[in-house]
Amino acid sequence: MAAAAAAWCYRGNPEAEQPAVLVQFSNGKLRRSDSMRFTVYRSKDTAHPRKKHRRILVSETERLSYVGNNFSSGVMKCNSLCRYFVGVLDKDSGQMEVYNAEIFNMQPLLSDNLIPDDTKDYQNKSYREKMDLCIEAFGTSKQKRALNSRRMNAVGNDILNTAVTKAATNIINAKGVTALTQDVAQDDVQNISIFLPPCNEDADKPEDVYKFEEILSPAEYEALQVPAAVFVNITPEEITKKMEDKSHCSFVLEELKFLPADEKRRDHKARCLWFLDTLIKFSQLKVIKKKHPMGPECPHIISRKLMKNFTSLTYNNGSVQNLISASMKAKIIAYVIALALHINNFQTDLTVLQNDMKLQESRMMDIARAMRLKVSKAKGLLGLENDQNHKLGTLSLPLPVQKSSGSQRKRKKMN
Repeated sequence: MAAAAAAWCYRGNPEAEQPAVLVQFSNGKLRRSDSMRFTVYRSKDTAHPRKKHRRILVSETERLSYVGNNFSSGVMKCNSLCRYFVGVLDKDSGQMEVYNAEIFNMQPLLSDNLIPDDTKDYQNKSYREKMDLCIEAFGTSKQKRALNSRRMNAVGNDILNTAVTKAATNIINAKGVTALTQDVAQDDVQNISIFLPPCNEDADKPEDVYKFEEILSPAEYEALQVPAAVFVNITPEEITKKMEDKSHCSFVLEELKFLPADEKRRDHKARCLWFLDTLIKFSQLKVIKKKHPMGPECPHIISRKLMKNFTSLTYNNGSVQNLISASMKAKIIAYVIALALHINNFQTDLTVLQNDMKLQESRMMDIARAMRLKVSKAKGLLGLENDQNHKLGTLSLPLPVQKSSGSQRKRKKMN
């Protein structure tokens, strides 16, 4: 705030003597006080005990008009907290006359009608554009730098998008849509292999190709004893009821009919079936919102395994969520196939698993072949969908060599 710039004393009837006026300007310091002229207005309601003291002070310059008063909400509080005086010294007599004084805070008077504005274009602007205009006019240096940087980035993105579009058009014109589609299909098959269980190509036995310990660790296998007990002691009547309720997948219900009589082997198969059923149910979820998505009966170590190994983190609506993406679902499918191979002596019905996981046949076959299985046709089990021809996946040694697909060879000819 500028210091007092001028003093003015109202002279009149001694009985109606008014206090001297001290002014300061809210937007700067007055350089030449002698160039300013002030006009004071007072209330006509002299009978009212409060209104009779109201004053308005007005001043004009070549550029702006200023106004101040002693009664509005913006009046300076110092007038009510203390008293001010102005002393006038008579140099001849050496005596000083003292007058009451009052401070007025002068503020620029900005008229809305000085320049007619066409607000039509402004109203049509977006919120972001309006904010940018405000930053250009009143923003800090840091805000203006950020605005310029954002605009430069926008220009850079436009240039990049144009270049990418032009490059994509050139590639399409050069190779053709068909060849590019085949490239994508081949890349998709290659990408699947990233999410397969660890494969030991030098194994001497089928059970060592996809080791059981890579699917379930000893601690995880031990934790399955309690929830799998319901399968160990299941009766034929309970299996029939579960088939009617469809509380478990078809693969598991069919295998429960053929549990071994040996106690140790029966317990092992029950644990594998319970975990396979849990994997298939987990694959049907999309966004994991619960801490224990498979229910309280699922052991904590198994829930942690599902969340850690078969979900990806995503950021949405200000929070981090676990998502079962397409790649994570491919990983679940591969682990389900590997576990089914261990359950069924390394030959399993892929079509039953495909129906349980609600997949297209081509997707299931791509993953099975990527796992180096031999796929053959077999008549499906009675009672399944339309008694359809089923595909069997067999893991045998030596593992078949991965070859380029026919579409890949055809693409090379086109080139």
